[in-house]
Amino acid sequence: MPAAPEKINVFWFLPTHGDSRYLGTPLGGRNVDLAYLRQVAQAADALGYYGVLLPTGRSCEDSWVVASALAPLTEKLRFLVAVRPGLLSPTLAARMTATLDRISNGRLLINVVTGGDPIENKGDGIHLSHEDRYAVTEEFLDIYKKVLSGQTVDHKGRHFDIEDGRLLFPPVQTPHPPLYFGGSSGVGQQVAARTIDKYLTWGEPPEEVAGKIAEVRKLAEDAGRDVTFGIRLHVIVRETASEAWQAADDLIRHVDDATIEAAQKVFSRMDSAGQRRMSALHGGRRDRLEVAPNLWAGVGLVRGGAGTALVGDPGQVRARIEEYRRIGIDSFIFSGYPHLEEAYRFGELVMPHLPLNHVIPARQAPIDTGSFGESIAGDHRPALKVSQS
Repeated sequence: MPAAPEKINVFWFLPTHGDSRYLGTPLGGRNVDLAYLRQVAQAADALGYYGVLLPTGRSCEDSWVVASALAPLTEKLRFLVAVRPGLLSPTLAARMTATLDRISNGRLLINVVTGGDPIENKGDGIHLSHEDRYAVTEEFLDIYKKVLSGQTVDHKGRHFDIEDGRLLFPPVQTPHPPLYFGGSSGVGQQVAARTIDKYLTWGEPPEEVAGKIAEVRKLAEDAGRDVTFGIRLHVIVRETASEAWQAADDLIRHVDDATIEAAQKVFSRMDSAGQRRMSALHGGRRDRLEVAPNLWAGVGLVRGGAGTALVGDPGQVRARIEEYRRIGIDSFIFSGYPHLEEAYRFGELVMPHLPLNHVIPARQAPIDTGSFGESIAGDHRPALKVSQS
């Protein structure tokens, strides 16, 4: 059994498909424009998150454009941006990747997304089966990685015909920015094991995640490769467990049964094995949402993709993170509603107590007066009580 990673990377999320205090309703919705996304990104940067994930699909603003706009407005934050095999050529994708890696000074990460909604795929001109999409992905990645690593590629395959494919301006990171990838089907796991650097899973119960890790690790070993692992979760953390569970209930309190039924109907048309596994956790029912200790599936009633959240007080959330770390997870991609406030909650209540592989900036004034909160009555600084230290 491989040793658990000693350190972890913690990401946040940029809500380019919308943000709100409540799910499934316009009530509490926010205008997710560049100004708001800048606030979320700069908060994540200041709090010391390793990076941010940008979602992809027709429900989202384009991840490449958004990342390009925000990279100059941040300092250390990395951007996990989607490459979509089949939607663009591998050589064009390599040029885009190299350019964004350079203008961000090596802060680009790549999320390889095959797409799991046949209806949306057809809207983008993709009329391929599930198996064929993964075949395109593997052939795409073979060309893409070679071009990024400085090779000149001549390739004539089933899906791509490339002559003299090469880069004039290389990426900062060598041989290329790290490749992240999620696929729960057998063919998806096989492609991951042969091609990518980090395998991602959505937030299933720990024993199910452990099974996935074992399968992908064995496939990678058979291919003579080493793959690391990450997980995508929401998080609802409060100073007490009761407050956290109340916040979870509040998040879906405006969702009616018709909205749940409509959402589940959309999810059922998808050929994504990962989406099927997410939906099976709750079955569209409100009475079976805690699917493992502190793991709540309420988000997945109306949201596709990542549908589970860690819910609890800081100690409980840390314990669940530790549980996933022990089975092999070294990267955690979190989000919460609304994303600006929840970035601070998690960043202040939980992140400083985790075994991080990245540095959290010290929060202090230019002249070190220490942290103290708001002055009392405009007259004096509050003192830290011994019980609070």
